[in-house]
Parts: sequence; structure tokens; C-alpha cells
Amino acid sequence: MSIPTTQDGSQASGDSGIEQFGYKQELKRTLKFSDLIIYGMIFMVPIAPFGIFGGVFQASGGMIALAYIIAMVGMMFSANSYSQMAQAFPMSGSVYTYAGRGIGRPVGFIAGWMILLDYILIPALLYFVAGLAMTGILPGIPVWVWILSFIGLNTVVNYLGISLTAMVNKVMLVLELLALAIFLVVGIVALAQGKGQGFNFHAFFDPNTFSWPLVFGAASIAVLSFLGFDAIATLAEENKGTSKSLGRSMIVALLVVGVLFIAQTWVAAMLVEDPASLIKNGDPTGIAFYAASETAGGHFMFILTAVSTAIAWGFANALVAQAATARLLFAMARDGQLPKFLSKVSDKRQIPWNATLLVVAISVALGVYLSSIADGLVTISALVNFGAIVAFILLNVSVIWWFIVKQKSTRWFIHLIYPALGILILLFVLWNARASAQIVGVAWLALGIIVAVVLKLRGRELKTISAE
Repeated sequence: MSIPTTQDGSQASGDSGIEQFGYKQELKRTLKFSDLIIYGMIFMVPIAPFGIFGGVFQASGGMIALAYIIAMVGMMFSANSYSQMAQAFPMSGSVYTYAGRGIGRPVGFIAGWMILLDYILIPALLYFVAGLAMTGILPGIPVWVWILSFIGLNTVVNYLGISLTAMVNKVMLVLELLALAIFLVVGIVALAQGKGQGFNFHAFFDPNTFSWPLVFGAASIAVLSFLGFDAIATLAEENKGTSKSLGRSMIVALLVVGVLFIAQTWVAAMLVEDPASLIKNGDPTGIAFYAASETAGGHFMFILTAVSTAIAWGFANALVAQAATARLLFAMARDGQLPKFLSKVSDKRQIPWNATLLVVAISVALGVYLSSIADGLVTISALVNFGAIVAFILLNVSVIWWFIVKQKSTRWFIHLIYPALGILILLFVLWNARASAQIVGVAWLALGIIVAVVLKLRGRELKTISAE
């Protein structure tokens, strides 16, 4: 069956539903454009640099704002690709769906498999970072207790439905933005008073440390803060608006959060009292941002930024991470690429409950394990970005293949130049990533290829109507 398309390859009938692709509408459509933007912003965490500031500062030679600019530009090209594919295929599944229908089933599986590495690990990473932060404030309570507490709270909220999740997101976003606003105001006033290094642009360019491999390597870490805008695509079947609004919400969320990241890292970089020492010795305790805040406004600012990080990572961000991961598992299971029980939707709540429970189980197991080893944070952080970047590369390829090759689109900037630039930037970022992440990522990719071959041999093909 052919899918009606316009001259540029987008869906002709617009947003008539997913039934035309052979699916049944099971998830409840309740999310507005503003909900999608808030969802993406919460997933990215407007104050995400608080927690990884020291690591990115060291890796970039102090040019942390430049690292975030490069990461944002790479993600903007990928956001354009998400927007285009969301219009062509307005259904759940994110890059898995888009690559599978834009190029072919095996490529879609590999894209889903790679992004799965990111999605599955991110909730555990978030819970672990939040647990470490809270243990630093209240050392008498073990990390694993905080991890289980955050997991339990988020599971209850997600069980009550995506509408409640959206409402909680709005409250958490306001609190995060308030904490960020306080830091920016206090920080700028402190700089005007002569604290820190005073106003400068070293965070954007420092001739003493600059090199392209250096800043692109730092960008490979900074990308972690942006992961989440793509999660908006997993809510396609719960979106009340058009498929175009879904794509626009990704771009808007990414742009707004990117500007916030650049502003806060620039101010914090100027407040670092000994940048040379931070570049040389790193930030093993993870308190570099909080220390910069303390320079600006005393110990109150240290506590404010540390607690804000714990709540943002462990509750707000992990809440949407859990929901997004469950929906990706649901989409792949519905297509026969994962065990069928993961496609089960709760009759009462209309949410993918079995998939949600699996995410909970993985988060508990990984969270408790990571809390028992010395280098747990380093171990999981090294794995998260590789899968997402590979999946984004495949997404950009999908846009070129679907629109230019198959649909003969003449919109060269949107369907060829932008995704091609996205591919080049992400490849360079991947090339300069840490060796440990490259090794594990390639191993995961190889395992995915093996699984794809096994599925093919067993006849586990997509149950959907072909898009070709």
C-alpha cells in the first residue's frame, strides 16, 4: 500500500491518524504544543550543565560555552531531520520508526537498537547522579536509598498517566528556571563587583588552549545535556496537534535550552577562581559548578544549585526519561522487534505499562549496581552518548534517502544540505569521543547487527504496512 505524499515527500493527508500505517490508535491524545516543548525542555534539563560543568570545562580547555555551541548546532541539524520525518510518519517510535520507514526495516532496527542504548541507560544515570548529589548533602543516607526513592516516585506519577506527567513537568520546569535565574542574577552581580575573573570571553575562545579536536571532544560530552529533544518524537501518538507542530516543538525546545546552557556556562566559567587548576586536575567530586556559585553568593548558592541538580536529574528529567524509554520499547515490540508483552497497553490508563515496568527494573538493577562500585558514574557516562549520536547520524541519512532519493524533493537545504551538515558534525564529534565509549558503542552496534540478522532469519519482520 502506498502512503499518499506531497511533492516534497511529506504526508499528504496530514494528521489523519496512524491507522493508515496499519496501526490502531491505542494511546490517549492529550498533549498540546506547549506540553511537547515543556516535555523536551524538562528531558534536556535547563540546568543540566550544573552536574557536568567541571568535566566539560576540563575537556574543552576552559572553552565550555564554545563546546555547547558546537553541540547545539549539531543537534539543531538533527532536530530539523526529526521535524521532517515526523511530518512524513506521525507515529510513535522516534528514530527507530523514521529510519525504518525512510530507508528500510533493518536500518530502522539498528537505529532503534542504538538509541535504545542511550534511552535504557539514561534513567539509571539520572537516578545515580541525583543519588550522589543527595548523599553529598545528607551523607547519612546511602546512595541506593535515594535511587529507589526517586524510581518509586516517578513510577507512580507515570502510572497515573501522561497528563499528570505533563502537569508535573510544568511545575518542575518553573522551579528549575527559577533556580537558574537566581544563579544568573547573583553571578552577574558578583562579576560586576569584581569576584571571580571578571567579565571575559575565554569560555568562547582561548588561544592558549584552542584546537578543533579538543573542543569537538568536549562537545561529545556536552551533547549529553541536549539528549532529550528527540524524546518528543516518542509522543507522536499522544499529540493533539499536527505532525508539523511536533517537529516545531523539538526545534523550539532545543533552541531555548541551548541558549540557557550557553549563558549559564559562560557565567559559571567566569566565576571559576582557578581555571588552570580545574583544567589540569578535573572535577572528581563533581562540585565545580556549585563552587563557582558559592564564589558568587556564598554557601546558600552552593546548596541551592546542588539541591536543584538532584531534583532536576532524579525527578523531573528521570520522570520523562522513564516515559520516553517505555514508549520506544512499546513501539519496537508492537512491530515484532522486541518481545510482544512490551506492547501491552493498560486498559485503564492507556499507557505502555509492561514497558514501563521493564524500564523500572533495569533502572533499579543498574542504579544499585553503580552505587556499589567506585567508578560507577564514569562507567555509565561513557556509554550514554555513543548510541544517540549513531542514531542521529542514521536519522539524517534517512531524511536524504526518503525525501531526495525516493520522493525526488527539490528542497535542497531542508532535505539535503542540513542533514548532510548534521552527519559531518556528528561524525567528527564521534571520532573525538572517549575511546571507552567508542569501544563499548561499537560492541553494542555489532550485537545489534547480530540480533537483526537473527530476527530476519526467523521471519520477525515488521507487521506494518510498507511505506514504500
